[in-house]
Amino acid sequence: MNASLFANSLSALGASAADGLLPARLEEEIRRIYSRSPIYGRRFPLHNEALQWSCYRDIPALSKREIVERGHQSFFSDYREVERGLADRRFEYENTSGTTAAPMTVIMEDGWWAAQTRRAYRASPILREFADRPYRKCVLAPVGCSSNLCPYEDHPFPHRYFDGTVYLNLSSDPFVFSEAEWDRILVEIQATRPEILEGEPVYLSLLARAALRRGVGVPSVRAVILTYGKASLQHGRRIAEAFPAPQVDLYGSTEAGYLFVGEAFRDDSRAIDENAFIELAPWRPGLPGVHQIYVTTRGREAMPLLRYHTGDIVWAMPAGFRMLGRERDLYFRPDGTLVSASDVDAALPADFACWHYVLVQTAESRWDFHYVADRPAHHGSIDRALSGFLGAGARVNAFRRKAIAPAASGKFAILKPLAQG
Repeated sequence: MNASLFANSLSALGASAADGLLPARLEEEIRRIYSRSPIYGRRFPLHNEALQWSCYRDIPALSKREIVERGHQSFFSDYREVERGLADRRFEYENTSGTTAAPMTVIMEDGWWAAQTRRAYRASPILREFADRPYRKCVLAPVGCSSNLCPYEDHPFPHRYFDGTVYLNLSSDPFVFSEAEWDRILVEIQATRPEILEGEPVYLSLLARAALRRGVGVPSVRAVILTYGKASLQHGRRIAEAFPAPQVDLYGSTEAGYLFVGEAFRDDSRAIDENAFIELAPWRPGLPGVHQIYVTTRGREAMPLLRYHTGDIVWAMPAGFRMLGRERDLYFRPDGTLVSASDVDAALPADFACWHYVLVQTAESRWDFHYVADRPAHHGSIDRALSGFLGAGARVNAFRRKAIAPAASGKFAILKPLAQG
């Protein structure tokens, strides 16, 4: 292993004192994490000599399941410090389901989320202009978003305007919005006149439908941020019809923060160097450039993560990275070739349009394609296009739906294959 197997720039990692040694900034962060969180020293003690790459390899990866099983309190020498920090608002906490059966509690220092968001903006040519000046933003987020303000069903509009940001979702069933709720949301957006519109791609697509039906435009919007979930090209196109502004793909998680940013659907995402060190590990034989990612957070005081396995897969492209999605949401054809949500987008007929879809595998060679659209598509063309794309005798049946529910975690998937060994 060497510094080239990181998504970060070499300048972010820092220079090595000699061949075989870790770059300076990476070693400094590792030792800082060990000094702050006792969980790491208990798992794998470190020597005092300069760290070599072989030492780094020996540090065991941290998983979401391990955090849940050990408990967030294992990151602290004295948990009373956290209780005092929560009481005087030096710390805050969030619960995230992730891929684990039980919820994960994340302790974060006050101001951490805002600071790493600014760093993410600085790393984006589209968002950079907003990083260090006041701006207005509207957020249509899932229930489990990283904010103490969303959703608050009992807070009227002025009380949800916080540091220039309005959180729009007040529904405990966030994928089901009544027409009256869309009216309220659009009135609040028009009143706010946001420069940035941010949200889960499915929600923003449905927001675009509501805006187009009502003839509502929001000319103040200068950037749209797709985050919280994997975006389909169908989402991007529908959102652009109502909100014609550059779209940004901002990838991260509640526990690790923002990790990659790029222009949506351009395969140019880059690591946010100031937020984390992102290790690229080969995923499977025969897939050059396709990597698992392991994250080491930077500058965290509460719950810093070291070699944290996120469960996400990225593909190194000529201009940057393509976020392929969760390991469990990727499919391998019988011939061993990989299928991701981006590939499904490319396989759909050129004249097909919808607000949302999911391709679900129901048996070894059977798939159902559910989509939300105002008019029925020609199912025969969808069936043929996707069957031929999936190959090996695959059969696809298309169904138009009024709504597609998320998983129990509140997250949506575009591609849902059966569990593969």
